[in-house]
Amino acid sequence: MKISREQKTAILILSCIAIFIFGFNYLKGTSLLDNSKIVSAHYSDVEGLVVGANVTINGMNVGKVKNIDFDSNYEKINVTFSLRNDLAFSNQSKAQLYEAGLIGGKAIAILPVYDQGNVVKSGDVLPSNVKPGLTELVNQQIAPLQDKIEGLLTSADSLFAGVSNVMNYDTQNNLKLALENLSETINNVADLTKNMNRIVKQNEKNFNGTMNNLEDTSKNLSQLTDSLNQMPLNATIKNFEQTSASLKTIITKLESGEGTAGKLLNDELLYAKLLGSSEALEALLNDLRENPKNYVHFSIFGRKASATPSKE
Repeated sequence: MKISREQKTAILILSCIAIFIFGFNYLKGTSLLDNSKIVSAHYSDVEGLVVGANVTINGMNVGKVKNIDFDSNYEKINVTFSLRNDLAFSNQSKAQLYEAGLIGGKAIAILPVYDQGNVVKSGDVLPSNVKPGLTELVNQQIAPLQDKIEGLLTSADSLFAGVSNVMNYDTQNNLKLALENLSETINNVADLTKNMNRIVKQNEKNFNGTMNNLEDTSKNLSQLTDSLNQMPLNATIKNFEQTSASLKTIITKLESGEGTAGKLLNDELLYAKLLGSSEALEALLNDLRENPKNYVHFSIFGRKASATPSKE
């Protein structure tokens, strides 16, 4: 049977339509011949997740995201995805939304549980959670730092405002004068340093002589110290201690009245007798000086017998 041109054209058009539908569904992540399980999960935020995103278990691709839409109450976002029909994990397994990469968008990872609940089947709603991505972690770390930086900038702004208030026209003039005085002082110190260097150079010989004299003096002191160290100081100290002990013994005997000197110092009666004898001797000497004839008689021609007896 011969196929007409119109029939060929119709077959070509239908084939193109079929290929287009098949390819479109394939690009969407669905297949007309697919008999996978269709399950869903609810999320509060699915930013970065698109239709056709991968569904994985332990990193292996086991399905595709089919649809993303609000739930019936418009409170959560319902994500419908397919799973391979041969998978037999529990319907209590979690569907974790995670960041596939910096530029890879987001995907869903199934955290399978094999010992709780019934085996997952089409129409089940799996528990869900969201794993923080790298961007969120960085934001969490940067947020405190950002607060500190903002506080620091605020403090710096306040500081600059305070400095601006303090640095008025008079303060600026005073600061300029202070800087000028400081510069002048530095110049004076430099001149003083130059003068000191010149004086040191001019008197370098005198300084050297003084240092030599100090060195000689130090040597003499060292020799004197050596001489003192060689002196029999121990014997001298012992002699001094013996002399001190003897002197202490003598003083003790004097205080106790032993010996002639002790009796002389402590016996008041003897002191009175000595004082009386001294006074009598002084009176005798005075009378001898005033009336020497009463005590001494001499004559060139001999001594005459006195008619009257001499006074004794």
